[in-house]
Amino acid sequence: MTAHRDVRWYAVTHITDYHYSAPVTSSYGRGHLFPRTTAAQRCLDATVTVSPAPTDASSGTDVHGNETVFFHVTTPHEHLRVTARSLVAVRAPDPTQLTTGSAVEPWEDARPAGRADAAVDVEFALDLEPPEITDDVREYAAESLRPRRPLAEAVFDLQRRIHRDFTYRSGSTTTTTTVAHVMATRTGVCQDFARVAAACLRSHGLAARYVSGYLSTTPPPGKERMVGVDASHAWVSVRTSDGRWLDVDPTNDQWCDERYVTVAVGRDYDDVPPLRGIIYTDSARSRIQVSVDVAPVLPTVR
Repeated sequence: MTAHRDVRWYAVTHITDYHYSAPVTSSYGRGHLFPRTTAAQRCLDATVTVSPAPTDASSGTDVHGNETVFFHVTTPHEHLRVTARSLVAVRAPDPTQLTTGSAVEPWEDARPAGRADAAVDVEFALDLEPPEITDDVREYAAESLRPRRPLAEAVFDLQRRIHRDFTYRSGSTTTTTTVAHVMATRTGVCQDFARVAAACLRSHGLAARYVSGYLSTTPPPGKERMVGVDASHAWVSVRTSDGRWLDVDPTNDQWCDERYVTVAVGRDYDDVPPLRGIIYTDSARSRIQVSVDVAPVLPTVR
């Protein structure tokens, strides 16, 4: 991907600090911290450093094609810092992708069930375990997914209603909060809204992916700063009948554009957490601090 007016370049810094009230003797960690390389996005450089330095570290690729990092720290510590840095180029989406072809076909045609060319995507149309598709979810989705409505129109209406009907409130939920709870309270954060949208789409047989990533810290000229730029962000992606994926952000009421950096895709948050691990300690308390910066940089030709 070369320097071009439709391509935005970002230097991403994601720092996670763990503080413990007593020494940790051993710490295992696994994370999704490397941005993906796709047709619309290229990760040009990515590094992860861990302090204290790990005894063992490696990287790999999970079942969904996301790059993962693993580390094992055996030096006793009361503070662990994981710093991920990357350089990413993101191309602006073609606006016609929402107004032509499969995007304007009836949404029912995008269902992957029974189609040989969509067999690998059927898992994204299935409910999770424990189940998240309830009668409330089906009824809420049905208002947008009316029979034979164009796919892009129906999906955008669904995310707009979630943006309107649900209140963003930092700290109101955790990673274990259920979709049923969010539907009942109408309160949550970006991860919750992405999960609600995915459950709604799946309730009608569509394949939906949970997408973890970042938002640009500095908006382009003339555009407002959006919600979710100071931490990892999340949105949802729906599969079209021709195998493309359309990304939409219920938290900010819009289709995703070149301000979005995709890190990982999965069925749910549990598939793609930024960091997850196991520690061995007598510590009774711990706290975590996360800071994210997605800074535009001047492009170079590669």
